[in-house]
Amino acid sequence: MNNTQQIEYWNGAVGERWANFQPQLDAAMAAITPRLLSFAAPASGERVLDVGCGCGTTTALLAQHVGPTGSVTGVDISEPMLKVARSRGIAANFLNADAAVHRFKPTHDLVFSRFGVMFFSEPAAAFANLRSAARAHGRLSFVCWGPVTENLWATVPVDAARAFLPPDAPVDPYAPGPFAFADETRLVHLLEEAGWRQVEVVPLASFMHLGATLEAALAQSLRIGPLSRAVGQLDEATRARLTQSVRAALQSYLTGEGVALPARCWLVSARNPGS
Repeated sequence: MNNTQQIEYWNGAVGERWANFQPQLDAAMAAITPRLLSFAAPASGERVLDVGCGCGTTTALLAQHVGPTGSVTGVDISEPMLKVARSRGIAANFLNADAAVHRFKPTHDLVFSRFGVMFFSEPAAAFANLRSAARAHGRLSFVCWGPVTENLWATVPVDAARAFLPPDAPVDPYAPGPFAFADETRLVHLLEEAGWRQVEVVPLASFMHLGATLEAALAQSLRIGPLSRAVGQLDEATRARLTQSVRAALQSYLTGEGVALPARCWLVSARNPGS
C-alpha cells in the first residue's frame, strides 16, 4: 500500500493552508460535528483513536467525553496540522503516522473519524488495518461525504468557475479524495471486505458554513476548497474574473449568519467481531 502522494500533499502547501484555516474549517463543520459525536457516542473511560485528526478539534471533544479515566490518540499524516493540535493543550496523544499501515495495538473501544478516511489509496486494506486498532467488539464511527451532486458547498463554486478553467480530465470517482465513498453500496462492501460487521450507513442532510461574510466564504472556497489547486495555475486576469463569478454564486447563499450551503454526508458505524 502506497500513500506517498497523499503524505506529500498534506505535508506541503496544502497542509500549511489547512493548518492556517483551522478556525474557519471548524466553523464550517459546526453543524456536522455534534451530529457525528452523538452518533459515535464516546463514553466515559473509553479508549478512542481519532483518525485524520487534523488540528485536533475532534480529538479535544472526544477527550472531554471520555474524561480522565479514558484516553484519546489523534493520528494524522500532516505534520503542519499536528503542530497546531499539539499547541492547543489538548489532553490527548498525537501520532504522525499513516493510519492505513501503522501497526496499532488492538486496545481501542472506538475508532473515530471526521472526514479523515476518504484518502486511502487502498481503502479495504486501510479499513482492515484500522480494525486491527479496535478491541474485540470495538466499534467504528465516522462521517464522510455523500454524492457530490448533493454537496452544493463543493459544486456551486466549481460550477461558477468552470468557464475560466481548462476542460476537466476524466476522473476516477473512486480515487482518493473527498467523495471517494459517495457510493453507499461500495462503502458497505469495502468495510465488510475489511472484516467489519454490523455496518450501518445513515444519511445526514446538513450545511457547510463557508464564512461569516461573503468575502470570508470566497477566501475559503478559493484557498482550501475543490478549486484551490486549479486557481493557483491561472493568470492574474483570469483569476480575477473567476473570483468575481464565484463571489456572485456564493452571494445567493448569504444569510444573516453567513454563507451556508447544503451538504450531504454519510454517518457510518460498524463493529469489530473480534477473534
